[in-house]
Amino acid sequence: MKQDYNRRKFIRAAAIAGIGLGMAESILPFSSYANSTKKAGKRVGIIGLDTSHSVAFTKSLNTPGAGSQYKGYTVVAAYPYGSKDIQSSAERIPGYIEDVKKLGVAISPSIKDLLSKVDVVLLETNDGRMHLAQALEVFKAGKPVFIDKPVAATLADAIAIFKAAEKYKVPVFSSSSLRFSNGAQEIAKGKVGKVLGADTYSPSKYEPTHTELFWYGIHGVETLYTVMGTGCKSVVQVNAPNTDLVVGTWDNGRVGTFRGIHEGKQVYGGTVFGEKGVSEIGNFGGYDPLLVKIIEFFETGIPPVSSQETLEICAFMEAAYESKKNNGTPVTIESRFKKALAAK
Repeated sequence: MKQDYNRRKFIRAAAIAGIGLGMAESILPFSSYANSTKKAGKRVGIIGLDTSHSVAFTKSLNTPGAGSQYKGYTVVAAYPYGSKDIQSSAERIPGYIEDVKKLGVAISPSIKDLLSKVDVVLLETNDGRMHLAQALEVFKAGKPVFIDKPVAATLADAIAIFKAAEKYKVPVFSSSSLRFSNGAQEIAKGKVGKVLGADTYSPSKYEPTHTELFWYGIHGVETLYTVMGTGCKSVVQVNAPNTDLVVGTWDNGRVGTFRGIHEGKQVYGGTVFGEKGVSEIGNFGGYDPLLVKIIEFFETGIPPVSSQETLEICAFMEAAYESKKNNGTPVTIESRFKKALAAK
């Protein structure tokens, strides 16, 4: 009976806030993390050497003379795996192992071994299906963790990750690097005043093991949410073979779109329509702006992206896929949260 009550409470929160978990309270205790006895040290561990992000972050942190914005954080150990059945990811691992070893990183035979040597964790595994199990090990060890995109391969797993973080009182956040591009951040901070609508785009490669937008289209979806904020109510996806065209309607009547590029030039960007003007978002600005935010997060325990927003992004992408399968029928964000909860 208590479980049924909690389920009803969960669904009600989703309907009211469009987020799926009433997680605002759960992240508040992390704000005191920097002053607690668990304050993070400077030793960084990486889980997953099947993505170029791992090497990029290590180069930024471990290169002699790394900027003061990194506050002395250094990658000291890495556990390579990582997807073993997604060929495009798995085939990178041997080369990336050698790349990080040259930067002074020790290779750990297990996540358990890694966690004994580090203070904070970058969970970089490219395969979102593995994130829940890997994150649980990190949470149980009490280590703050950044989870690279996608936070998980499904909304249900994403919910489970944030609930586990709450249970173990461990700070966590997830984000695409596109969120912290200069153009997106300027708009989020008021460059065009109130945002009335936005159209974003990014490459949108598919991987059969992941719901379509989770694998790569998430970059453009995250950009859309950076400028629009939470509050999307329903989603429609046009069923076209060479593109993803997704239209979201927000709670105040605003409309935001995402175009996933399958053919032609692979670029990132968008246009934002505001009360004070129209502005281009601009292209990808590299990984360092995200890395700076990760280091700030390790220092303070305060996530720069809320769990609510990350979960709504996952619901948006699942709703788009469901709409596509049903020939463009509108799908509500609330319905995706209900289905995700039922899946658990």
